[in-house]
Amino acid sequence: MSIAYLNGEYQPLAEARISPLDRGFLFGDGIYEVIPYYNGKSVGLMPHLNRMADGLAAIEIKNSNTIEGWKELLDDLVARNSDMGENLGVYVHISRGTDVKRYHPYPEGVEPTVFCFCFAIKDPEPVDRTKVTQYSLVSTEDLRWQRCHIKSTALLGNVMHFQEGYSTGSDEALLYNANNEVTEGSSCNAFIVKDGVIITPIQDNQILPGITRRIIIDSIKADGSLKLEERTITMDEVRNADELWITSSSKEIAPVTKLDGKPVGNGEVGEIWEKAFAIYSASKYDY
Repeated sequence: MSIAYLNGEYQPLAEARISPLDRGFLFGDGIYEVIPYYNGKSVGLMPHLNRMADGLAAIEIKNSNTIEGWKELLDDLVARNSDMGENLGVYVHISRGTDVKRYHPYPEGVEPTVFCFCFAIKDPEPVDRTKVTQYSLVSTEDLRWQRCHIKSTALLGNVMHFQEGYSTGSDEALLYNANNEVTEGSSCNAFIVKDGVIITPIQDNQILPGITRRIIIDSIKADGSLKLEERTITMDEVRNADELWITSSSKEIAPVTKLDGKPVGNGEVGEIWEKAFAIYSASKYDY
């Protein structure tokens, strides 16, 4: 059974309890992260923890630990759950805490609720475009809130968009704004490739500052063998792209070969995906 961490104590996940008056439960008033560990080695741990700190500051929740303290806690939690498998995802959830009443304004004198647990994740995909898992998406207008750069636990908008894809048998939903510009997926960032150039939307309030996205951008720029642009992407460009990818901590770089029931490019995983994934895979433990 998974061992969880809750407010300073380790306990079986099935026994972890919070108050129904916890603001995370009542309002989705909190921040979360999901961090992959492969054979005990984390991917993007420092960027994840820094993004979490930024999110907590943005919604004025006290960060109850230092970066080094978080690292020690999560390493300990992974070690306690080593019997679950070699590859683990760690979910970290911090809510504003439990008040004595349901009231919208931020309460004073309330300690944050800190909850973490592990779950098994699959092995990384092979750097081989003939063997990698291929994804299918549907596109839909982005109807979420306008602060998507905050990794909030209030995920109903994302869940509803994901359900749109799931209910059609697709793997994800690709979102676009009122100007027909790509934002991201319901649970991931997005990239396209056209004429050998990798393109991803500009980081703003419409998209999450994805850690995998950041590692891809940094590692490709450092490698120098591929061209990458951060700019506005229209849905017309997506539909005429040679390649389409979705990226996240759990998916890493997932190639999309079908959008709205039609093939992306030639309908096969592209050569640029394979080159980019090789560059990313060689760098992902450096963060």
